[in-house]
Parts: sequence; structure tokens; C-alpha cells
Amino acid sequence: MNLKKSQFVLIFILALIIGGTAVYIGMGVFNKNETQLVPEGSIITEDSDEEGKSDDIHKVGQAYKLIKDNYIENVEDQDLIEGAIEGMLATLDDPHSSYMDIETMDEFNEQIESSFEGIGAEVSMVNDIVTIVSPIKDSPAEEAGLRPNDQVLQVDGESVEGLNLNEAVSKIRGEKGSEVVLEIYRAGVNDPFEVTLVRDEIPVETVYSERVTIDGKDTGVLEVTNFSESTAEEFSEQLTELENEGMDGLIIDVRGNPGGLLNIVEDMLDLFVPEDMPYLQIEDRDGNQTPYYSDLEEEKDYPISVVIDEGSASASEILAVALKEMDYDIVGQPSFGKGTVQQAVPLGDGSTIKLTFYRWLSPNGDSIDEQGVEPTVDVKQKDYYYTAPVQVDEPFTYDQAGEEIANVQEMLIGLDYDPGRTDGYFDEETESAVESFQADHDLDSTGEIDEETAGMIETEIVDKIRSGEDDLQLQTALEELYQ
Repeated sequence: MNLKKSQFVLIFILALIIGGTAVYIGMGVFNKNETQLVPEGSIITEDSDEEGKSDDIHKVGQAYKLIKDNYIENVEDQDLIEGAIEGMLATLDDPHSSYMDIETMDEFNEQIESSFEGIGAEVSMVNDIVTIVSPIKDSPAEEAGLRPNDQVLQVDGESVEGLNLNEAVSKIRGEKGSEVVLEIYRAGVNDPFEVTLVRDEIPVETVYSERVTIDGKDTGVLEVTNFSESTAEEFSEQLTELENEGMDGLIIDVRGNPGGLLNIVEDMLDLFVPEDMPYLQIEDRDGNQTPYYSDLEEEKDYPISVVIDEGSASASEILAVALKEMDYDIVGQPSFGKGTVQQAVPLGDGSTIKLTFYRWLSPNGDSIDEQGVEPTVDVKQKDYYYTAPVQVDEPFTYDQAGEEIANVQEMLIGLDYDPGRTDGYFDEETESAVESFQADHDLDSTGEIDEETAGMIETEIVDKIRSGEDDLQLQTALEELYQ
């Protein structure tokens, strides 16, 4: 796919799939008619006649020549030029505006068009810290228990502090089958912890459907993991199949969905939002707002709910807030809060600048940027969903205390082994719970939490979370759907 100059980055929080040869950045077409908002070609035009511009540009040229002619080390021309561009963008203090060099753009184009390898995590730069937006379904990142808002501090023992997002991502990239060790900080956990991941091929399927019967009602559940080129078609096909089977209601699950192509979420909203209300508005720098409409004559004749969480970003939020303003329930936790629009403008040599040009607004004209979409039904998952991987240097034993032990106690409760407490004190009841777990999993029943026991507990917790057995958010959405 050749990116047109009228295309927009919908999720340059960098919705990154970190891979050996790929960086996925969700790009979105601004509208279906591909309205040209910036002239083709370079951002900086030669015929600019603003007073003082020539003097300012001359100063930049002077600095370039000074460095080239006098700096003690040899400096590549391209390094100086790209450094100047990155420096200008850095002054904007906007994590969504960025320069992508030729190599990164080549990787992006490959990523958009094909399957890819990596850890399967979308990341953003939040307060100058590389932050997980969401792990992708069935990816190494999800299997390792990475979560939205986890902060990446180190990669293979090297700090990423001071690096821009592309530089940090380049350290995480690698080939399928290779290992990478991330040091993670998680809110609510005192100490950073390490996570070892084995890079793999990332699933490209983006829509998953199932039917659930609740109170005699046949309910369709469509989980959308991101908004890629084929998502709208997959979604429409599976929705039609559910409708033909006579479903009574629909749940759309966009938890952990970091966004993607804007034209794709537009196509999906065309299926739900009637022509008498906009599905989206775009606001320019002067505050002018332009609404966009579908051709749908009437809304669906069945109830709909959307499930969101803190990993739902950008296109997911466009979908959720539009349906919320149609008075459908939104269930879960507040979403990520990405409400700006970036345009990708090629610079003529294969490199690109992505710059924030617009805000996208809800049908009613409200911005969710840095706030997120608030659910109409607020539901958190059980506490064990929010536990962290356990770092065991020396076994945890009776009469010890600490946050790591409290973390394991929450996990044991989630696995139906009652330690009697969650305050981090390792008492006899906790010891008994550990012994029971060890016996049930063919481990030595020492009652101590060594590295092997901790690893098995973590594995069981991740498997239980992925099974959806205690998915309170989805359960609540199903229960509320017909109320």
C-alpha cells in the first residue's frame, strides 16, 4: 500500500507492533473522499514570503555550516538535517508529532501490508516515558502479562531514558525466536520488575465473534483487536452472520484495542450511526468544526453495548463515544484518551513528518483527549487481574513480609487458594495455601515460594485471565444489555 499525502495518523501514540523488521503505526484516511488538506510535496515551500523567514532559515544554515566546517569530529550531513527536524518537532512537546526516516517508513509500509514479528505491544511516549498502550491478543506481550500503562525503563539492561520513541523501539526490535528483557514499572508496585519475552509472529486476525445466551437471549459478541485494512470487512461479515442467525443483542469489545485506520472505523460506524447525526467531527486550529455523516437510514433494532478499558485508544474511542452518544451503554473503565489527528506528509526522499493538525470530536462536539471515554457502567476486574510478575531472588518463607508476597497472595486468591490475607505477611495460612498449590501442580510441597513456584503461579494466573472465566466487565455488559 502506498500512503497518500492525505492520509492521517489516527494513533501516533505510536500504535507500535514492535518487530524485527516492522513498526506498525495506525494511520487513518481523514475521510472517504481523501480530502487534500495539505498541498502535495514538502511542508516547507520555497515561496514563503513571511517577513523574517529568510533570516531565520539563514541562521539555521549558518549553524549547519559552522558544525560541518569546524566540529572536531566528522558529522554526516543527513545526521545534522534529521537532527534539526527532530529538534523542531521536540519543541512542540507533542508525543504524537514525529519524524520518521526512510528506514522507519520502509518498515512501516511493510508492516501495514503484511504479517509481522515482534512482542506484540502498542506503545506511546507518555511524559517522556515509553509506555505500553496495550498488548495485542495472543501475542508474547499478552502472554507475559504486560498491561496498559506499564512503563518500559530498560531494554536488555540498557536504559531508554532520554531516547525518543523510535530509538527506544529500535532496541526492542528483533527476529522471531529471539529474547528481549524489559524492565517494567507498574503503578501500585513499589519496585520495577523484569519481563523476558520471546519475539514471535503477531496474529493478523482482528475480529473474533461468538454467541452467548443470557436470560434466554441470543447475544453476539464481536471482539475487535485493532482497526487494520481488513477489519471493517471482517466485522461486517461476522455481524451479518450473527444477524442472520437471529441474535437479540450485540456486545462490541474493544478492550486493549489501540486504534488503527480512521477510514476503517468510519466504515464500521456506517453500520450503526444513522444519517441524522454525525459519527465524528474534526476541529482545526481555529476551532472550526466539520461533521461527518453516514448514509444509514435508521439505527439497529437490537440493543448494543461497548466494552472498553484503559487500553482502548483512538479509533476504539471514536467508536465508543459515538455509540455512547446514541445512548448505548459503555461498560468497563475509562479509555486511553487519544483525541488528536496527525497528518503524514512525505518530504520527498522517503522520510515523513507526522504532525498534529486537528482534534477529532464526538458527534456532540466533545473532546476526549487526555481524558478518555467515561463508561456509563463502571466495572473493574477482580484484583488478580492487576497483579505483577513476581521477582524471586531468594524464596519467600514463613514470617516474612513484603509487597511481593502480597502480590502472590492476590494471585493465590484468583486461583482459589485462600491465603487468608493480602497484606503481604507470610503466615501459616499463606504457607498452607502455597503447599496446596504446589501439591496440585506436582511441585515440592515446601510451603515456600521459590522461583519455580512463582513462575507456575504466574502462568496459571495469565491463563485464567485469558480464559475470561472471571471477566466481570463482559459479564456485566451481557447482564445490562437487556435491562
